Amino acid sequence: MVNNAKDEARLKQKLESIERLFAGATTEGERIAAGVALKKIQKRLQKFQKSEQPVEYKFTLNDMWSRKLLVALMRRYGIEPYRYARQRYTTVMARIPKQFVEEILWPEFKELNDVLRAYLEETTGRIITENIYADSSEASVIKEIG
Repeated sequence: MVNNAKDEARLKQKLESIERLFAGATTEGERIAAGVALKKIQKRLQKFQKSEQPVEYKFTLNDMWSRKLLVALMRRYGIEPYRYARQRYTTVMARIPKQFVEEILWPEFKELNDVLRAYLEETTGRIITENIYADSSEASVIKEIG
C-alpha cells in the first residue's frame, strides 16, 4: 500500500506540472501555486473568447477514461460539454475558441491522457500479475488452419 500511495503522489505531481506548463507559469511562485495555474488558463480562455467566435468541436474518443478526462478539463475551465441525441457515448461536443483548443485544451488533454493511461496500464498490469496470474504476456500467434 505504501508504494501505491507514493505512485499516486507522483502521478498528482506530474498532472500538476502539466497544468502549470499550459498555464504559462513563469515564476517559481507561480509554479508552486496550483490555483494560480487554473486562474491563468481561465483568463487565457476569456481572452480567446473576446477575440474570436467559438467553434463547435466534435471530439471522438476511444475509451471512457479519455472521455471522462476531457469532460473534466472542459468543466474545470468553464466549458460546457454536451452530445447530441444518438451520438456515441464517447463523443464530446463543445463550443470553444479555436485558439484555446489548439494552444491549451487539446495539447494539455493529450499529455494528461498519456500520463493517466500509463499509470492505469502499469497499475492494472501489476494487479493482474500479483493477484490473477504472473504471466501476463501476449497470447501466442498461430497460423490459421486451412
